[in-house]
Amino acid sequence: MDITLITGAASGLGKEFAKLYAKDNNNLLLVDINKEGIENLISKIKEINKNIEVLQYICDLSLVEELKKLQQFTIENKLNITNLVNCAGFGDRCDFKDMDIDKQIKMTELNCNSLLFLNKMVVDDMTKNKSGHIINVSSIAGFMPGPYMCTYHATKGFVLQLSESITYELKKYGIKVLTLCPGPFLSNFVKLAHNDYTFKKIKPMTAEVVAKKAYKASLKGKRLLITGVKNKLTVFILRLFPRSLITKVSAKSMKPGA
Repeated sequence: MDITLITGAASGLGKEFAKLYAKDNNNLLLVDINKEGIENLISKIKEINKNIEVLQYICDLSLVEELKKLQQFTIENKLNITNLVNCAGFGDRCDFKDMDIDKQIKMTELNCNSLLFLNKMVVDDMTKNKSGHIINVSSIAGFMPGPYMCTYHATKGFVLQLSESITYELKKYGIKVLTLCPGPFLSNFVKLAHNDYTFKKIKPMTAEVVAKKAYKASLKGKRLLITGVKNKLTVFILRLFPRSLITKVSAKSMKPGA
C-alpha cells in the first residue's frame, strides 16, 4: 500500500500536513509519541476524507530501537512510503551553563538522528520506484548561531546541511527533497521551548499557512523554502555581516538583556 509517513503528526506542522495529504487522497501513517493527539487527529481526518487508510504508530523517535521497530512495522505491513514528512522535533531556550544535558542530547537524537534514519529508511524503495517526495523541517535558525538556544540551532543546521546534500544526490533517482526553513510560527513549540520572549516581538505565521506553502513547494519539486519575506531577507542579510555581530543580534532576540 502506498502511504505518506508524517512524524510529529499530533500537533503543529505535522497535523496540518496530515490534513493536506488526506485531502489529496493519500493514505497516512501518523507517527508521534502523543497517542491522544494522534487519535484526535484521525477523527478529524476521517471527516476530511473517509476513503483513505489512516494508520498510527506511537513511539519515541529519539530512541534508535524505536526507529528500527517503526521500520519493521512498515515492512511487515508492506507499506510503500511515497512521501516522508519529518516534523518531529523540539527546542529549549536556556543558558548553556544551566542546561539539562540529558534533555539536550534527547533533542539531538530526535531532531537529527531520527530524521537521518527515516530519510535513509525510505530511500531504497523510492530509488527503485524512481519517485518520491521528502520534506525535512529545518528552520531559519539553521543558518545562524543561537546563544541561549544553541543546541536547537545546531540541530537545525544539521538538518539543513544534510537535506541540501541528499537533495543533490537523490535527484537523479527522481526523488525530490524539500528543506523547509520557516521562521517562528504558532504551535506548541513556544511552550515547550520556553521561548515566549522571542514570539512576543514578532507576528508569527500559523502552522497551517507554513504547511500549505511547503506542500505546494514540495509538489513543484522545489529544494528549499524559506517562508515569509522577512525571513528570506534575514537569511540574505546573514551573508553581509560578520558572524560576531550576527551572534550578538541573535542572542538579544532570545533573552532580555543579553
